[in-house]
Amino acid sequence: MTRRSFLLAAQVVLPDLREVAPDLVVPPLVDGLPAAGRRVRVRDADSPEIYHVLYLPADWRPGRRYPVIVEYAGNGNYRNDYGDVSLGVPEGSNLGFGLSGGEGYLWLCLPYVEPVGRRNQTLWWGSAEATNEYGRRVIEQVCRQYGGDAKRVLLAGFSRGAIGCSYLGLRDDRTAKQWRALFAYSHFDGVRSWPYPDSDRESALGRLRRLRGRPVFVCHEGSVEATREFLGAGKVEGRFTYEPIRMRNHNDGWVLRDLPERRRAREWLRGVMG
Repeated sequence: MTRRSFLLAAQVVLPDLREVAPDLVVPPLVDGLPAAGRRVRVRDADSPEIYHVLYLPADWRPGRRYPVIVEYAGNGNYRNDYGDVSLGVPEGSNLGFGLSGGEGYLWLCLPYVEPVGRRNQTLWWGSAEATNEYGRRVIEQVCRQYGGDAKRVLLAGFSRGAIGCSYLGLRDDRTAKQWRALFAYSHFDGVRSWPYPDSDRESALGRLRRLRGRPVFVCHEGSVEATREFLGAGKVEGRFTYEPIRMRNHNDGWVLRDLPERRRAREWLRGVMG
């Protein structure tokens, strides 16, 4: 049996995410000024079609310092037979809210930037360089204005965003030094090739050298073994925690449910972020 056949067979017996009722609901997206407990769309001053989403935790107070979860979304135009849908937009993300429970962390969902049309890109990267430039600028601004602790910033992502933890987050030394740890759910840079430049194994291993021993939480629906084998064979220097998500869904909504996997992810988060 091939690995693909094994994974497909395993998915048949895994439960569906919707069989477990959520215990968290992501706050509605609104326009306006950020405030405690609000999830706000923030448009770029020069290019209003480019925007990010910022959530200040329910316990946010001016003058206090908070760790930051920075998150990238999965690809748009995605739908599978289980009813999982991804639109590829910042407001479609769930990891930061589920991991934090809506308290104690600033949660920043960044866009992928398409620089020619000056808009958010919903499929793959737009320009990796423009995306990283935008991200660095916004992270600095959020830390300065809302008490984010620049020494405690987690980069998280689902699917495309999980690949982006390395493809974007470790792309250059300036970007890589921002992160205290990484949280990658469903896919990982270098495990397989994708239809964009430098998705190959050797290019990915070059980016992963910038990890330099920092913690990474690796999770995937069904199995994490493909990523474990890739990182082990590549002798990547990092502190890896592997967590298979025992659901069949390609959907980051598992963090909105009281599951053993979420409890372990939160414990890891507390340990690495302090």
